[in-house]
Amino acid sequence: MKNRKCAGCGLVNFPSASDCKRCGAPLEPYFAFEGADAPEGVEGRGILRRALAVPAVLLFLLVGCHASLLFTSEGVTYDERRQVSRAVELIERAGFERETFLLKRLTNFRTTDNWLNAYAGHANAYASTNFPFEIVTLYPDFFRYPADDVERAVILLHEARHLAGADEEEACASVWRDKERLGWTREKYGKTRVWQNVAELSRRFAPQLFDCGEDGQQDCYE
Repeated sequence: MKNRKCAGCGLVNFPSASDCKRCGAPLEPYFAFEGADAPEGVEGRGILRRALAVPAVLLFLLVGCHASLLFTSEGVTYDERRQVSRAVELIERAGFERETFLLKRLTNFRTTDNWLNAYAGHANAYASTNFPFEIVTLYPDFFRYPADDVERAVILLHEARHLAGADEEEACASVWRDKERLGWTREKYGKTRVWQNVAELSRRFAPQLFDCGEDGQQDCYE
């Protein structure tokens, strides 16, 4: 049996003592034994609190980082929002339910780089995505060069794949395979700037989509 420590004055008393020799305070069982095991359930609650603290800290960091990304960038204007909405409507009509939900319900559209994009840098692009923060930055070329809302829908479909966690190879390949569902075909758009840019990007990241035909260099999805 171990010595009993007084909670009031801190004196360590003999195991047989019922009152503190120095201050006379009664020695209670729940703090009586120096180094004794914690009462039943206390240790389990401590472990649970520590386990819950980790996701709580991570959540706090994610929320703080998300807020900083929004604070260091600018949102879309009314006219820009209308262009985005028309393009998303085309995506919805084409039957891309998951992508529509992400773009309509979860995405924050910005028009200037946040601190993370500015730090990481990026090549000339129509748009970029911050996953998992569900932020899509639309650059001036997104509004300037697409021939119509269909081409903007193609760009947003690509970004929606990133919003769902796809890497560049997967996003390029899946959008190129699905392009005709949006009515984006070579016959109609083969000479546009966006077509040329997206085709070049797709060939770079998903070359397996262009190894058909007699020469092994033709689009496998035409």
